[in-house]
Order: sequence, then C-alpha cells, then structure tokens
Amino acid sequence: MSAGYEVAVRAEAELGEGPTWDPATGRLMWLDILGMRVHTYDPATGRRTVRATEQHVGAVKPRAGGGLVLNLRDGVGLLDPDDTFRWLHHEPVAGRRANDAAVAPDGSLWAGTMRYDEAPGGGTLTRLTGDGTAQTVLSDVTVSNGTGWSPDGRLMYYVDTPTRRVDVFDHDGERVHGRRPFVEIEEGAGFPDGLTVDAEGCVWVALWDGGAVRRYTPDGALDRVIQLPAPRTTACAFGGTDLTDLYITTARVGLSAPHPLSGSLLVVPGAGKGLPQPAFQG
Repeated sequence: MSAGYEVAVRAEAELGEGPTWDPATGRLMWLDILGMRVHTYDPATGRRTVRATEQHVGAVKPRAGGGLVLNLRDGVGLLDPDDTFRWLHHEPVAGRRANDAAVAPDGSLWAGTMRYDEAPGGGTLTRLTGDGTAQTVLSDVTVSNGTGWSPDGRLMYYVDTPTRRVDVFDHDGERVHGRRPFVEIEEGAGFPDGLTVDAEGCVWVALWDGGAVRRYTPDGALDRVIQLPAPRTTACAFGGTDLTDLYITTARVGLSAPHPLSGSLLVVPGAGKGLPQPAFQG
C-alpha cells in the first residue's frame, strides 16, 4: 500500500537524518550528518532555520530545560538556550563518528556510533544520563541506527543496519536483555535505517536503498508500505501538533544520479498517530 507524500523541505542534504518533533517549539528538527547542519522546519509558517556544527552530527534532540543535546563525532554535547556549548561526554575515537540516537522513556539518551569505513564491530550503543554518566549497552555494533521503545516502555527496538534486521530487547529502564529478531528485511528491499514506534505499538522503519518506509505490527507482520521516489530513505518520525504527520528524511550521498528529491525532507500527512517523545533530562 502506498500513501501520498508531500515535500516539506526541498533540499540537497548529503545525508539527511534524524527527524525529531519538538513540541515546545512546534518545529521539526532534522540534520545533514555529513553536511554538518542542523535544520528546523515550522509546518505552521513554513519557516526554516539552519545551524552549522563543527563536527559531523549524528542526532539532535530537545532538552527538558531548553536547548539541545547533540550526538557528535567526538562525543555527546549540550547546547544551552543561549547557544553556549559544552561536552557532556567527550570520547573521541579515531575513525569513528556519531550516528542515530534516541531518548528513552526515562529521559536518558541512547547514542550510537559507527566507523567511517563501516568496519564490522567498530560501533557502539551507549546510554547517557543528564549528569554525563555513560554506560555502554552494546559494544559490537557495525552501523548503530534506529532505536525506539514500545508504548509501555517494556520493549526496545534496535537496528544495526548491515544485519538487515530490526531486533527487539526486553527493557527494564537502564538495561536491555533478551535480544531477538523482530523482522528481517529481505534481499533486494533495502537495508533498515531509522525507525519510530507509533501509539499502537507498530514499528515504522525507513529502508536505505529501498525507497520506502514500512510499518510492522507488534507481532512483526508487515501491514503498510509507503513508496518514495528517493531511494536512500533514512529515518522517519511523527510530528505536527497532533502527531499524525510522518516526516521522512532522505540522502543523496553515494548516488551517481540522485533523484531530484534526494536529500529533501518529505511528509505523509495523516499517516498515523505517533507517541509523544520525551526530552533529554540533562
């Protein structure tokens, strides 16, 4: 099943990623990892902003007290409302960069990394609290990507892209255990990238080189496919005041002849009902 998409922001992001709805500002945040840019889009007015970062940025999320938390090449940093920057967790590793991140129901940040050369096992998934305490959750990751929680917070879904799987863990607040496959993406359909979980507990996952977003029910059944013209679909998130519009980021990096919409921010109005996302408690 396909659904009509619209172009929210026509852009040429190298690696568009990380759509996140900020209810405090009524804006959709997204970024260009390799272009080192953080974008915002206000669907009510059409107003857009662009902020440059000094490093490749894998994720940006709102903080409970205002400002932003950023998953950067050399660690996780905090940007205060007055634009003052400081490191929360500084851990530079040669040849490694930040990738996707998500805020858990308890307000902690689960931040992923990967090697630039995508060497197997070169990435991590780390849980960070507001005081900077860092706990490595997974240490043998290749491309740490989509992370999300079930509506009751008892399950965590996670993507290590080259595995071609979305895995699911039992989640007890600070720890995860019982890793098992949730769904496997078949050959020729692309690779799982970013994901989001909706109010019904269904998992929406973007398919890199698949030009699509898929929705899976809590028992792992495929029940919806949104086909898109940009082949490198990277991530998705619900936004808008009622959290019913699905925003989708795309990339043009590595494409010899990118589609005109590759690198743009797309939206499917009325696609479903998202879950309110917690802000980082730090």
